[in-house]
Amino acid sequence: MLRIDHLTKIFGQNTAVDAAEIEVAKPSMIGIIGRSGAGKSTLLRMINRLTDASSGKIVFDGRDVTALRGAAKRAWQSECAMIFQQFNLVLRMDVVSNVLHGTLNRRSTLATMFNLFPDADIAQAIAILDRLGIAEHAAKRAEDLSGGQQQRVAIARALMQDPKIILADEPIASLDPMNAQIVMRALRRIHEEDGRTVIANLHTLDTARRYCDRVIGMRDGRIVFDGSPDQLSTAAARDIYGADADFSESATSTEIEQLGRSDAEEEARLRALGDD
Repeated sequence: MLRIDHLTKIFGQNTAVDAAEIEVAKPSMIGIIGRSGAGKSTLLRMINRLTDASSGKIVFDGRDVTALRGAAKRAWQSECAMIFQQFNLVLRMDVVSNVLHGTLNRRSTLATMFNLFPDADIAQAIAILDRLGIAEHAAKRAEDLSGGQQQRVAIARALMQDPKIILADEPIASLDPMNAQIVMRALRRIHEEDGRTVIANLHTLDTARRYCDRVIGMRDGRIVFDGSPDQLSTAAARDIYGADADFSESATSTEIEQLGRSDAEEEARLRALGDD
């Protein structure tokens, strides 16, 4: 499905990503962890082709993604949607129009200039917002929403592309723990229900363990860990982060005490609080 072969990115004298090797044989939920500057964001940007690789290959379903140019490259960027830490929404535009911007790669220039979208696309956008629990905000300006709600709008925009892969670059880094859980549960459901591969750069170990099937650890541009959440021991985490024996995971935890609630009850509670 997806194969990354000796992928490298060099900026001047700095090697941001050093000969990365990853193979994803089936749709998966993958978390990439590592300290700031480890190369996580550069790796995702190369997969999406926002940044060109210095060497190496990205192959998806037998197609050399690193060789794509022009329209073929733009088509790949529709198949491989990107979600950013800072949401990248048009804040003065209403929510549903922001979501509809996920279709721009298949719309004409004239339609784009005048925000002309087919009724079917508008209905689909509202249905996606409903799936993410924010359909009631469709007519509001994006700037009037909370951070957690804005990130769900960004996820909805990505889903409008109908991508095979979703890349999420620190999707919860600017969110409080409650909204972080809402967003991660949404990404997990998208993986499970739609069969899409989700690759997320994450900054907390408990999040990677709880929501991901596979965890990749990067240090100084190199992949130093690739395994299941159960294999992500404290010793492995120390190696990934280059930390000493005083390393503690709890300081970056996003866990919220659930007090025995079922997953459905907790989801409803988190969603209600996140919409306040």
